Amino acid sequence: MAGEAKPALQAMGGAVVDDGPTGIRAPDGGWGWAVLFGCFIITGFSYAFPKAVSVFFKELMHEFGIGYSDTAWISSILLAMLYGTGPLCSVCVNRFGCRPVMLVGGLFASLGMVAASFCQSIIQIYLTTGVITGLGLALNFQPSLIMLNRYFNKRRPIANGLAAAGSPVFLCALSPLGQVLQDHYGWRGGFLILGGLLLNCCVCAALMRPLVAPQPSGGSESQAPQRPSRRLLDLSVFRDRGFLIYAVAASIMVLGLFVPPVFVVSYAKDLGVPDTKAAFLLTILGFIDIFARPTAGFITGLKKVRPYSVYLFSFAMFFNGFTDLTGSTASDYGGLVVFCIFFGISYGMVGALQFEVLMAIVGTHKFSSAIGLVLLLEAVAVLIGPPSGGKLLDATKVYKYVFILAGAEVLTSSLVLLLGNFFCIRKRPEVAQPEVAASEDALHKPPVDVGVDSREVEHFLKEQPEKNGEVVHTPETSV
Repeated sequence: MAGEAKPALQAMGGAVVDDGPTGIRAPDGGWGWAVLFGCFIITGFSYAFPKAVSVFFKELMHEFGIGYSDTAWISSILLAMLYGTGPLCSVCVNRFGCRPVMLVGGLFASLGMVAASFCQSIIQIYLTTGVITGLGLALNFQPSLIMLNRYFNKRRPIANGLAAAGSPVFLCALSPLGQVLQDHYGWRGGFLILGGLLLNCCVCAALMRPLVAPQPSGGSESQAPQRPSRRLLDLSVFRDRGFLIYAVAASIMVLGLFVPPVFVVSYAKDLGVPDTKAAFLLTILGFIDIFARPTAGFITGLKKVRPYSVYLFSFAMFFNGFTDLTGSTASDYGGLVVFCIFFGISYGMVGALQFEVLMAIVGTHKFSSAIGLVLLLEAVAVLIGPPSGGKLLDATKVYKYVFILAGAEVLTSSLVLLLGNFFCIRKRPEVAQPEVAASEDALHKPPVDVGVDSREVEHFLKEQPEKNGEVVHTPETSV
């Protein structure tokens, strides 16, 4: 049976170099908690850092004699590198493994900020803080998610939720820290110290210990399991209807998802709210987000809920879009506070579920390639979304229309995922059923370690919730 599994694994591709032999069960604990801690920190740096550097923008404008739009490109380039280098990260992980890629990424992230502290023009800061640091964060973010989900299967939803909580936690911490550093050391000293902090990404990389399969009792080299062949980037995911639907829905969602947090403070100021109270809206949103993400992960991990994680993700997007539409009617500060509370809940749900659902759709073997391609598609959308909202605001001078546009985009994405899942993803070809059935029969034979391909994982997650987490997964387990 093991011999039959090898050709199938070779056909699937997507295995990474630091993977051990097939048949490794995700430990769902043990060293996995250290991996989760590292992923929490990496996620926090990756998502919060592009926003946190904005506290230095005024000093940069004064130093180089530029406008706000020029400094805003720093955050835009950081986000573009984080999302747009997804396929590059997939190739690196599939070629060298997660830990080496993350170590190099941590060095790049730190080097970019240290070099930026010596820059003499804004173009140099684009290249250092934007390109080099952005690339370093990208080389940490994607591999950390892959490692997290090799270590967690049964508890994967709650693990993803806890890791995703790093984003709001670090945002609440890095922004005040950046302000303190700027006040005491100026922007150059602040960049230098932040560069030192980013070296912690290398510490997190050291925590990403590859899973190792137990040695066979016979001791014979011929009996030792072999690693499957590797593909640098598995483009066969585009033949998966589920992946295509998810990629389209996620790209549409990102067009509007990040727009409200960008404009809510200006919206409040336009209503006559003082600057301090207006800025507090983001604190409220982030505080709610901290608790929403692990809570959503816990709920998704329940035995009766997990098989319907795709529908829960669709509901989270619908909830977020509906919140944007109702928030457009806010006419005072109290209304915006209520909006931020509900937006924080829905935003946290989306953040906790997006990678869990992608894993459920594409399966374990293809995730390292699938996430890179999805992030690339989202990179285009994340560059279009906020600027399009800004152009609409310039044309109409009415914030209400910006929130309506964002809400309509997110609502559309929820309908694409819901209808696509109902009509396409769940309806697999009949020819696949005998393979799934044969694999399920094999799972009941204790002496044999059997690899599980992506269709079996998806069938397992959606159709057999009572056995969730008991299947023997391969070491390619991802988000």
